[in-house]
Amino acid sequence: MNVESNFSRVAPSVFDGESYDLWAVKMETYLEALDLWEAVEEEYEVLPLPENPTMAQIKIHKERKTTKAKAKSCLFAGVSQTIFTRIMTLRSAKIIWDYLKEEYAGDERIRSMQVLNLMREFELERMKESEKIKEYSDKLLGIANKIRLLGSNFPDSRIVEKILVTVPEKYEASIASLENTRDLSKITFAEVLHAFQAQEQ
Repeated sequence: MNVESNFSRVAPSVFDGESYDLWAVKMETYLEALDLWEAVEEEYEVLPLPENPTMAQIKIHKERKTTKAKAKSCLFAGVSQTIFTRIMTLRSAKIIWDYLKEEYAGDERIRSMQVLNLMREFELERMKESEKIKEYSDKLLGIANKIRLLGSNFPDSRIVEKILVTVPEKYEASIASLENTRDLSKITFAEVLHAFQAQEQ
């Protein structure tokens, strides 16, 4: 049995009206893995076959038609019953995708406000004495990824700077060691995490 038929048995993530941005990333990846994303990304028309079509024309026609139907089917399977009833009359995967995006992603002004609120949350974060570096970094990374999902650029270097500036004094030795051995402007998120985790051992 080939990999694609095994993968197609994996059900897509179901969208119930909450966390649209997360669902959209999962669904786009799911459709890409099944080689169906093209049918969502671009609205193409499947033209009728010419008279006396060649076998190649019949094959291409069938593939394009089937790809559109499969993509639409995946989107139907990837939403709750309530949302399905709102999109079931839409004629193509592209129209369904655009409708869901417009309905649930929010307009630019709302997304900008969400980004500002998340930036504020990020800036206010401080590591607690009782917290492990992994817990703290996961919290920061979670906020950063939400900002990225909303379409804003948020480099890992911001997270690294935040960690270096906000960790408790007990990590001073690790920071001093990093300063002596590395260029802190080029240090990666993983390197900071490993250095602090080594100290926690």
